[in-house]
Amino acid sequence: MKVANVCKSAIGIITLLAFNTAAYAEDYLVDSKKSYLNALKKVAPGDDIVLKNGTYHDFEIKFKAQGSEQEPITLRAQSKGGVILSGQSNLSIAGSHLIVSGLVFKDGYSPSGSVISYRISKNELANYTRVTEVVIEDYSKPDKFESDYWIALYGKHNRLDSSYLAGKRNRGVTVAVRLDSKDSVENYHKIDNNYFGYRPELGSNGGETLRIGTSHYSLENSFTRVENNVFDRCNGEVEIISVKSGGNVLHGNTFIESRGTLTLRHGNGNTITNNVFLGNGVPNTGGVRVINADQEVANNVFKGLTGYRFGSGFTVMNGVPNSPQNRYHQVKNANIHHNTFIDVSHIQLAAGADEERSAPPVDSAFANNLVIAKTVPTTFSFFDDISGIAFTNNVANYSVESQIEQGFTKRSDIQLSSSNSVSLEKMKVGADDSVKPLNKAEVGPSWYQKKEYETPFGSGDEITVEPGVNSLFEAVAKAKDGDVLILNDGVYSEQKIVKITKTLSVKASKNAKVIIRPQRSALFEISDNGSLEVEDVTLSGSDAPDAAGNTFIRTKKWGMLTNYRFTMDKVTVTDLDINHSYHFFSAGARSFATLLSITNSQFDTISGHVLALNKEKDDLGIYNVEVLNLENNTFSDVKGALALIYRGGTDESTFGPKVTIAKNVLTNVGLGKRNKRKASIFLHGVQKTQIKNNEFNASAPVKIEHTVGEPQTSHSGNTFKNTKEIDIVDFLKAKDECRCPG
Repeated sequence: MKVANVCKSAIGIITLLAFNTAAYAEDYLVDSKKSYLNALKKVAPGDDIVLKNGTYHDFEIKFKAQGSEQEPITLRAQSKGGVILSGQSNLSIAGSHLIVSGLVFKDGYSPSGSVISYRISKNELANYTRVTEVVIEDYSKPDKFESDYWIALYGKHNRLDSSYLAGKRNRGVTVAVRLDSKDSVENYHKIDNNYFGYRPELGSNGGETLRIGTSHYSLENSFTRVENNVFDRCNGEVEIISVKSGGNVLHGNTFIESRGTLTLRHGNGNTITNNVFLGNGVPNTGGVRVINADQEVANNVFKGLTGYRFGSGFTVMNGVPNSPQNRYHQVKNANIHHNTFIDVSHIQLAAGADEERSAPPVDSAFANNLVIAKTVPTTFSFFDDISGIAFTNNVANYSVESQIEQGFTKRSDIQLSSSNSVSLEKMKVGADDSVKPLNKAEVGPSWYQKKEYETPFGSGDEITVEPGVNSLFEAVAKAKDGDVLILNDGVYSEQKIVKITKTLSVKASKNAKVIIRPQRSALFEISDNGSLEVEDVTLSGSDAPDAAGNTFIRTKKWGMLTNYRFTMDKVTVTDLDINHSYHFFSAGARSFATLLSITNSQFDTISGHVLALNKEKDDLGIYNVEVLNLENNTFSDVKGALALIYRGGTDESTFGPKVTIAKNVLTNVGLGKRNKRKASIFLHGVQKTQIKNNEFNASAPVKIEHTVGEPQTSHSGNTFKNTKEIDIVDFLKAKDECRCPG
């Protein structure tokens, strides 16, 4: 009986202590920086600091506290999503056993190097800290090439989960795991169940969505686990995820139409399992790129990927012998097994082979993989000796290349399950049934709606516009994103520059003859958030001011943050000769067109260039257009060039520019004395060029300079009358220095 009474007393004391602890836990409701700082002085393990719902402008939060494993200290919104941090706000965290929840960062940018940092200073780090259900949307620095992180993880045993990160437009990694001190290596962080949304093409290096480590610390282990995240249209650069440390696990993630690859750039012993890569045939979509030693890539599904070279569906790189730490270490002991490849255009082995990268993969295996070409042929490409990769027990539904056919069984009767797995004669090949793509709705905060970023042309209302003075200017001012301006018959005289800050279409009404005549130095100026479609009108420069250097259509002259699109069809352009150097389209420095397309149009009498896309002259790998398409047009009496494109430097982290020029007729183009390039078309550093079925009559020659990457230029079916044939200079082979931009 005494023992029983003692036990009852002990249980009572424990219950009372637990009750007292819960009773003394505090919620501190704060509504200003002052009240927040007062609460921070008082918090104890188990307490919550609750930010009252509302918008906080220019609020730099330092959350430094010490919770415990059983009783963390929490900083949270009064209701999830009810707190907006705008202007120049950010959050720095230090201490241990802390939780941050429910905050939204939007309508501004961080004044520091990160929006959320798991440290306050180099010596004040966060450990055992969780950031959950946080939103960072369109929170980019206004200078596109001013770098920052959105989230920087330091310390150890930290977690980022169930958050929404989308719309980063400036240079810098979206989420960076930093290993820059002994207190941050072997960190065992976890990054899970997040939605990594749209990240537009940066047009330069520095657009990774996730980076784990840096080259300087790449021989250290991070042991970070990246699990069950969705990467949706993360297009910043060729590396969607850049792994630059060892011992990491990337498991169960889904990549949707993301242009680039999961790249094992530095570090050894990483594991890539159960991921799904869905390209859906979108250009430049890729899978995994393997570099370094002891990497395992297993049980993944790759489907509908179109990428080539460093951005292909699957790539195993060549390395540099005795490589310095920041270059390409040789692939050794790579274990690539039980993966499924469906309609993957390119699998590249010993990729990047050149005089420097001359060490092919060794001691590696490609085994029990399934390769299916249903609608798109799959090409294995070999750029060096691949004898160091053992091909065994693989299956394909077509005849693979002769170099690897002994490691494949051809089966034309393969039936895939709904999860893209298959068993053949008790030989398990490909990914198993556990590998399934995540739905966007399964990740990120359930209470925050995922935003669509690129408004389609013509998706809004049709608005009828009558001719007159400034009628186009006034209609654009009133229009909404996606609207179509239908111009009735007549002359549109514009005394003001029309600023395009939304997605708009300008079209003539049926059978109308529409003439637009600007009286300023430009008609349209495309600025941030603007994209423009023009169709079936006449653009005349006859009323422009008598000044040199007019431009009919231009972008903002410097420093656009957002990318834009410009398309034109069935348009007549004439009389751009009021003075010299009257250009049709001129891109400003640090502007970037994801698409610039001109079709079925006529150009005549132009004293400048048709397309001046050559403003990036600092040779940093930055350029002005990703995709240029010119098809079925006529160009006559153009003193400048039809197109000037310049991409300088040696950076290999981007895909473009890509240029297609087909079925055009050029007559007397490029012969003006102010055309410094002395070319009808000048392409420097373009990565993919197609020039086919054009007529060149009494025009300056086409000049193409190969300077970086593995440029592909094809030309066929062109005719040249009183015009020199295409001049291609390959500086990569000649090993000469590239000319400076003029």
